[in-house]
Amino acid sequence: MRIDLVTIFPAMVEGPLGDGIVQRARDAGIAEIRTHDLRAFTDDRHRSVDDAPFGGGPGMVMKAEPFFRAFDSIWPEGQGEGDAVVLLTPRGRRFDQPTARRFAGLDRLMLLCGRYEGIDERVAESLVTEELSLGDFVLTGGEVAALAVVEATVRLLPGALGDEGSAEADSFEDGLLDWPHYTRPAVARGHEVPEVLLSGDHGRIRRWRRREALRATRARRPDLLAATRLNAEDETLLRELDDGRGEASPLDKTPAVLHK
Repeated sequence: MRIDLVTIFPAMVEGPLGDGIVQRARDAGIAEIRTHDLRAFTDDRHRSVDDAPFGGGPGMVMKAEPFFRAFDSIWPEGQGEGDAVVLLTPRGRRFDQPTARRFAGLDRLMLLCGRYEGIDERVAESLVTEELSLGDFVLTGGEVAALAVVEATVRLLPGALGDEGSAEADSFEDGLLDWPHYTRPAVARGHEVPEVLLSGDHGRIRRWRRREALRATRARRPDLLAATRLNAEDETLLRELDDGRGEASPLDKTPAVLHK
């Protein structure tokens, strides 16, 4: 897969792209990621990428022509069916795990990072296939959002993770949040690992993990639970939670106790 990022601050994204899973995927040839400085596609000696908005108002608007030139240079053959051009903007649809999985199936992905008051609307009209946002808040620019999209997408590419089961067990993959995780030692500053995880009973551990995923989702993201298709075992586990049955849970404690 090839990913192209267009930004006026290439150094802001190149550092994070050079570490961790993303860099390993690049080294292995699983993902080809290129960063492009938008200012390289300007035509004036000041390398201007913005101008005052038509109609007046505060702030500056990023010009359309540098983005058009960037696209023509980066993808001279044009956009294919397996490609997407994404504009990171607060007005976009919220980015989520299904979108990351869809992106992981593309041939090419171009991410356009806006700044200032936004990008001339003609870029969205002519080039962009979809607009995305990380959530209901405003960032100074699209670079942080673009990095999130890259990491969420690349880790889903075949071979990117050392253990392919890791991606399948992630939060949101089946509509639920993840269950609590523990590692050695069994007791840390007086806090013990739940006994079930030390039992060696894989069936019991599996049920505990599913129950905790349901518990966390119901408590923290009931909207996700309402949209998830539950099976008969899930319904049973939810009834156990309602009845106060089942294994002890760290989620029964307050955040203050958990993070003391």
